[in-house]
Amino acid sequence: MYVKRRKSLFTSLLLVLSLTAAACGNSTPANQSQSETPQTATEQPPAASATPSDTLFVAINADQGTLDPAVTFDNGAWKITYHAYQRLVEYDGASTEVKPGLAKEWTVSDDGLTWTFTLEEGNMFSDGTPVTAEAVKFTFDRTLAIKQGPSDVYNVIKEVRVDSPTTVTFELSQNFPPFLSTLAANYGSIVNPKVMEHEQNGDHGQNYLANNTMGSGPYQLSEWRKGEYIKLTTNPHSPVKPTLQTVFFRIVPDATSQRLQLEQGEIDIAEGIPSEQIKAVKEMPNVEVLQFPSLFVDYIYVNTSKGHPALQDKRVRQALSYAIDYPALTESVQEGFATQMRGPIPKGLWGHDESAFQYSRDVEKAKALLAEAGVQDLKINLLYSDNRAWWETEALALQSFFSDIGVTLELNKIAYATSREMIDTGEFDLAMGVWSPDFGDPYMFMNYWFDSNNFGLAGNRAFYKNDRVDELVRQAAAVNDQAEREKLYQEAQKIVIDEAPYLYLYQRDFLLPVSKNVKGFVYNPMLEGIYNLPEMSK
Repeated sequence: MYVKRRKSLFTSLLLVLSLTAAACGNSTPANQSQSETPQTATEQPPAASATPSDTLFVAINADQGTLDPAVTFDNGAWKITYHAYQRLVEYDGASTEVKPGLAKEWTVSDDGLTWTFTLEEGNMFSDGTPVTAEAVKFTFDRTLAIKQGPSDVYNVIKEVRVDSPTTVTFELSQNFPPFLSTLAANYGSIVNPKVMEHEQNGDHGQNYLANNTMGSGPYQLSEWRKGEYIKLTTNPHSPVKPTLQTVFFRIVPDATSQRLQLEQGEIDIAEGIPSEQIKAVKEMPNVEVLQFPSLFVDYIYVNTSKGHPALQDKRVRQALSYAIDYPALTESVQEGFATQMRGPIPKGLWGHDESAFQYSRDVEKAKALLAEAGVQDLKINLLYSDNRAWWETEALALQSFFSDIGVTLELNKIAYATSREMIDTGEFDLAMGVWSPDFGDPYMFMNYWFDSNNFGLAGNRAFYKNDRVDELVRQAAAVNDQAEREKLYQEAQKIVIDEAPYLYLYQRDFLLPVSKNVKGFVYNPMLEGIYNLPEMSK
């Protein structure tokens, strides 16, 4: 999310060295299990090329905000913490279906209101405390009490009841068809109740879990040097014994540096290499580029109620939609490794409407809409960060497209964590965003993006409100019949495409440059950017 010049090879080498040398400085400590020895101030992470086969290095673009699963909706945070926790159910390999996790079995009442889970015994938190039904109840009660984005997913929970140390029951206030799938997402992660020992001023331990983990997964966060790297080590009490004993998420904002480090074997995975460099990366003898069709979408939030007053007029939003040359955008930004969106539900997910209206570039129509709305010399800002390697190119392209219809787009690139705060409070006109579903249901797009109860980071980042859309998406979330739900969602789609609270850009192919030494990675479209670390090896 600002303009950055490419660094020279020499500067890139200095960055590689500085990341290692800086490790001698002060760090932000993370939680340690009782059996783990904290890293000393003089200890430093070795370069990937010098590490044994049980250590993985992943280069990421930016540092993270909060890691608390009861607070964050950010896949960037989830990639760090997902395997530090366990959930009642888990996604099954590459499938969008779920399998037993902490729960070995479950039942649901005919009316869909009562779900009972029986826990597998033997799972322990990283401090050796057993995972019990009490911990499950604590976790969901805590999420609902915190009232951040994830609580909106679970606001259908009326009560969580402990029936025995290994049996827990959820009573829902209404039928919620995607409920089971939501439990496999990061916000379904079960938290050690001892987090309350770290509570400050009634925050339910939020301040502590922003920078630490307290789960029962096979990994735990052991160190976080802000701006440098995040380190995971294994949970000695987990029954799962991963081959990868240590994982470093190294913060490397510069794409050229990532590419150089990957080529030289100093990292194993490079997340920040833009599409225009992918063809060159494919030529590296020690690297392969994994490619999968995804449900990951790139879009623009148009602030319909808190941004520039002109954006409250749908004709202005439509004009912006018509200004964009979508084929040119996907080619220049993603080298063609993307498909223009046709409405909010991506192709490949049920509920997608192949007959829905799709905007295309029409400069004259855009100008006419602006004139009809009485808007002249419009000047608006675009908020973005360095969280995605391609956003700089995309921002410049949008700036050019909008200038053709007489709209001035001022680029506002700031730190990622700050941009998240500004998006949550609506301090922007337009903002860049990406989204991928946590469970295989159109609810993930239609209800999060458009329900007026979800303003801000909870999902409705356009601050959009339409009473009929609210009615349709809420009704679709409360019935079991998929055909009826699809009909409701498609009616809502027609409205939100016409009213254009978002600029629907494209769904992107999943591309991941990795060392050929990395084995066992499985891509799951529900867990975009999250690695199946326990099954991976080198």
